[in-house]
Order: sequence, then C-alpha cells, then structure tokens
Amino acid sequence: MSVFQTLKERSNNTCELCGSVQNLEQYTIPPALNENVDNDILVCKVCKNQINGDEEMNPNHWRCLNDSMWSEHVAVQIMAWRMLQRLKGEGWPKDLLDMMYLSDEALSLARATGEDKDPSEKIIHRDSNGVELKVGDSVVLIKDLKVKGSSMVAKQGTAVRNIRLDHENAKYIEGKVGAQHMVIVTDFVKKI
Repeated sequence: MSVFQTLKERSNNTCELCGSVQNLEQYTIPPALNENVDNDILVCKVCKNQINGDEEMNPNHWRCLNDSMWSEHVAVQIMAWRMLQRLKGEGWPKDLLDMMYLSDEALSLARATGEDKDPSEKIIHRDSNGVELKVGDSVVLIKDLKVKGSSMVAKQGTAVRNIRLDHENAKYIEGKVGAQHMVIVTDFVKKI
C-alpha cells in the first residue's frame, strides 16, 4: 500500500490538521527527505498553502489545532506545534502550547525548522541572487560542482527539486541530484 493510501486510511480521508475532506494531499514534514508514514501527514490544500506560505495565514482556520494537537500520530503533533508557534502572537495559541505535550524527541524534531524562534534569530537561506529559499523550492545549479566522496560532477543547469534547508547554517541546502543526495552551498544555486 502506498504512503498516500495509508495516510488516507489512518485519517479516515480527512485533513489531519483541520478535518476538511476536500483537496487532500500528502505533505512531508521538513526536514525529512523521504516520504513515509512517520514523516508525512494528510492535509487539505488550504492548510498546505498556508503552511508553505503560498497564502496568507488565517488564524481562525487554525483554531482546529485545538483538536489535532492531541493526535496519536507524532507527525501531526509536530505540525500542530509548529503552526501554533507561528500564530502565538494571536494570544489563544499560547494557551494551547502550554497544554500541549511532546516527547523530547518529537520536540527536537518540531524545533528543527526554527518556528519557535524570534524572527530576528531565524536563519534565512538565500540563493546567489539574494532570493529567499524555502523548504520544497526548486533551484538550478549555476556552476559545475564536484561531489565530495565520489567522482560525480553536478553540471551547471541541473535542477534540484524539493530542497531541504540546513537549520544551523544559512549557506547549506540539501537535495537530490540524480540518485545522489547532497549538500549544496547556496552561493552556487538560483531559485527557479
């Protein structure tokens, strides 16, 4: 059974964050690179667009986190925690965060994207042109890059899709070039 089918079965064909039954998609929680039931959740298009920043955050939409934060699935708990962190300026999310419990391992994963940090403390990744990079973006290499530890050379013009960000260093992103997973310096990429 595919990961998507397993998620649909686990969630009873509803968004695991807001409970919507329309436009459901699989979402891999950053910084995970591989899709599996432990790293993925089923979300509606509205939730996904707001998570990715493609739409403006609607605080009232996220009142559903009052229920989803109690999910038995750690990936759902992590996303609920991250969204509550983003919205804590609204007031009501602070109360939910105070009630919420995450294991030490889950809390460590939840903090991996820096949602709990003040905007002035967050690490911002920028490409060679100064454009901000986000998880899931696609970039193109602007220079031939020799891959350390192998004889492979990643050619200029190669697209790297669905990137991940290193949340400790603003200069590093991760992605796959062909079958090779690699760390790339942001000075050598341009956002597509």
